[in-house]
Amino acid sequence: MTFYQELQLNQAGSKKVIRESETTQEKWRHILIYLLKIAITVGFCFVFVTLYSLIFGAGNSIVGVVVLLHLLVFKNADLRIDAKQSAGLLALFFGIMTVAPHLANLANPFVGLLIHAAAISILILFGCHEPRMFNQSTLVLSYLLLYGYDVSGTEYLSRLAGMAVGALLVCAVFYKNHRHQTYDLRAQDILPAFTLTHMRSKWQLCQILCVPLVLFLSELFGLPRAMWAGIAAMSAILPVMDDMHARVRGRILGNIAGVLCFFVLYTYLPSAIYAYIGVIGGIGVGFSAKYGWQAVFNTFGALAIASQLYGVPAAMGLRVFQNVFGVLFALGFCLIFHWVMQRGEKTQVTAS
Repeated sequence: MTFYQELQLNQAGSKKVIRESETTQEKWRHILIYLLKIAITVGFCFVFVTLYSLIFGAGNSIVGVVVLLHLLVFKNADLRIDAKQSAGLLALFFGIMTVAPHLANLANPFVGLLIHAAAISILILFGCHEPRMFNQSTLVLSYLLLYGYDVSGTEYLSRLAGMAVGALLVCAVFYKNHRHQTYDLRAQDILPAFTLTHMRSKWQLCQILCVPLVLFLSELFGLPRAMWAGIAAMSAILPVMDDMHARVRGRILGNIAGVLCFFVLYTYLPSAIYAYIGVIGGIGVGFSAKYGWQAVFNTFGALAIASQLYGVPAAMGLRVFQNVFGVLFALGFCLIFHWVMQRGEKTQVTAS
């Protein structure tokens, strides 16, 4: 494996290479490459988001995060659909993420529910045809982030420009990296392939129904940071229920641990360091190969922003509540959904 190839590995891949080192010298070489990769990634992310904030305004720094997330993921991942059509779909997704979250913020919770369901349907059906790619962790997450950090007026006009530039960047990088790959599946095959007898379609429908419902209930009861509950639900919904139980436990325990760690950092670090707690969380995520630890460190950046709006105690309580609500609602919803599906399938078998 070359130096460049090793830099392209994810956390789990790098740690596997380190574990399988045959000599101490080889092990330290792989450790140093791993540390260098994290430093490069964190530095690039910081510079990229900072530039986006300077060009399109501080209120649109989240656009920089969304574009960066798509670049990092889709330079390697794909949609399992014809490359040209996939690039077009990514452009469509950017259009949806630019308009639908903003419209949902302007609407009441009932209309917002319909907007979310329509938008997430397109993202899930056409962007997540292969659940093992975990594309929902990019597409739906980005949608929810833009919903949670909405802007208006001239800032929204800047958001339109920032998302347009981002779409061009992402589509260009995607097509450059994937143009030689061929897939028989085309966009027009997606809807005919949707059938509730297939595990993939059941999982997709759970995402399409459950995530908007979680947002709806949070908004209906006036709970701040509804996107946190939506993100928690999205991340917990997996095709296999046994995997989902483990994911729910990891999300709850990870967020509680993250809140406690944030409180310790906020209490004992100098106030001048507060602005960098989110960066510390980003570095922690870079070292984390397991979902539970990623949940711990993802909490830092979210609380660093929310604590400025609600105060530290309220932000901590809200973070735990919204995440527990999101994953437990998702678990209960999916259990009921699959029970209903199984009953329907048994009824069909009996009738035939």
